Amino acid sequence: MSIVKHEIPILEVDSSFSAVINPTHENLDLQLPQKCVYAFVGEYINQYAQEHGGVQVSSFVSITKEYPIYVIQHKGEKVVLCQAPMGAPAATQLMDWLIGYGVRQIVSTGSCGALENLPEGTFFIPFKALRDEGTSYHYLAPSRFIETSQKVRECLEQTMKAYNLPYQEVITWTTDGFFRETAEMVKYRREEGCSVVEMECSALAACSAFRGVDWGMILYTADTLHNTEQYDERNWGGNSYELALRLCLDAIVSLKGRVCCGMNTSAG
Repeated sequence: MSIVKHEIPILEVDSSFSAVINPTHENLDLQLPQKCVYAFVGEYINQYAQEHGGVQVSSFVSITKEYPIYVIQHKGEKVVLCQAPMGAPAATQLMDWLIGYGVRQIVSTGSCGALENLPEGTFFIPFKALRDEGTSYHYLAPSRFIETSQKVRECLEQTMKAYNLPYQEVITWTTDGFFRETAEMVKYRREEGCSVVEMECSALAACSAFRGVDWGMILYTADTLHNTEQYDERNWGGNSYELALRLCLDAIVSLKGRVCCGMNTSAG
């Protein structure tokens, strides 16, 4: 038996790579480019794709909506461009599907809540995420934190410097409970070193590590939880969408070399 049992179900680990339903169970006639920008920018992804010659090559159909899968040309390379759905389970499911159909190097971007006194539109590269969500535990053994790919982080840093764009490396708090970010919990997470909060980073890091692909992320501040007595949603980081996508595209085409290790093909 490959399952390590535990009193708490989310802490039970199955080390088997096989699954009843695999990402490619539909057996689509689809081979995607290896490089991908997987972005939490809402419907703006469609506008960006249309304005930059994107071609829809497929779609991912979920119970709530259909996600177009675009391929665009950027600096002479084909890149998959795809909207990422909010929340760790949905975001990981779609990214796992993309990996199943050929994606091997991925850069994501999305907004985050500020736990410190940070202006809106501040850019970050998370080097570590606190795993306060459930999805990552289905991919990797339990741990408090998970690190992102150093290889991708270095590529993102070089891209930021090329733009002369200030940024910070941070620890992010990934949570499933948007409405359970209590004042005491915010204080506790700050004490653990977390500067920002979002809902997907640790899960995507776990999925990419399990599948053996390269993944990293650029975050930018949206709402702020710095003053827990006066929450401010600001503009949800909407003014950063275009710049964030350009940063990701430049970074992904400059990411060299093979992926960090072989794909777990038996899992997908």
